[in-house]
Amino acid sequence: MPITEPNPADYRSTLRAPEDFDAFWAATLAQAREFPLDARFAPAWRRAVEVHDVTFAGFGGQPVKAWLALPAGTDRPLPCVVEYPGYGGGRGLPHECLLYAAAGYAHLFMDVRGQGSGWRHGDTPDPAGGAPQHPGFMTRGVLDPHEHYYRRVITDAVRAVAAARAFPLVDAARVAVTGESQGGGLALAAGALVPDLAAVLPDVPFLCDHRRGAELATAGPYREVAAYLAVHREHEQQVFRTLSYCDGVLFAARATAPALFSVAHMDASCPPSTVYAAYHRYAGPKRIEVYPFNGHEGGQAVQAAARLDFLDGIFAR
Repeated sequence: MPITEPNPADYRSTLRAPEDFDAFWAATLAQAREFPLDARFAPAWRRAVEVHDVTFAGFGGQPVKAWLALPAGTDRPLPCVVEYPGYGGGRGLPHECLLYAAAGYAHLFMDVRGQGSGWRHGDTPDPAGGAPQHPGFMTRGVLDPHEHYYRRVITDAVRAVAAARAFPLVDAARVAVTGESQGGGLALAAGALVPDLAAVLPDVPFLCDHRRGAELATAGPYREVAAYLAVHREHEQQVFRTLSYCDGVLFAARATAPALFSVAHMDASCPPSTVYAAYHRYAGPKRIEVYPFNGHEGGQAVQAAARLDFLDGIFAR
């Protein structure tokens, strides 16, 4: 059921970064760069839009899948939108995500390792194992930030930007990142870890202020954290320390590209105050679209139109 928070826009997170937060991510990405990106693009589907089947080396050199779509017959480099899926979803089929290509942009849609069986097809396994976890992905490796699932996924998200830039018809100077829910959290991470993006567009972002999310959410994956701690009571401090390394609030404080956020005030999965927590910390120019009577679906097609308008202004510069 929907939740209501009084004055969620007034919330300010008190979350502080672990002392080694920046060093942790610098070392993680340096380790990833030891593996050749090996971005490969194979034609997969062609109508008015052509789609390429993409494989690139993500965390640990492990293969990650994606689709790259762009208008058929393009003969010049285009601005590119790199998109990340929501929780449980994958890259889907090649014809499922054509909005940005229809608008005249290149569009790389990344698969998320181990997901893609909840609501959209996925093709990328997560080879890593781990200690006992609550069903889902949030608590996979949650007792050690080096083993946590989202260390691998965030590294993949950063490498996806590099893969998009490796395609000859992508303008490497004009690349934006976006996504809804989990995808919005990954966009914030990429916004912090890739310093030269054109824009960041997180919609109803997940992975922001994990403790508050676990305390307030009545649906969705924050509940996995609460359920895990209901059993593993002794691990509360370590769990939230590990989760802080993938927290969108801390990434937002390190991201400077122009940003368009969205928030839904009846969101039971990503309580609106968690979205505002990241928004208020965001270090670059920003604005937010607010949907007072929507749940986690957010603005849907209305927000999609807002994203296109925003990107038109960014990419025209």
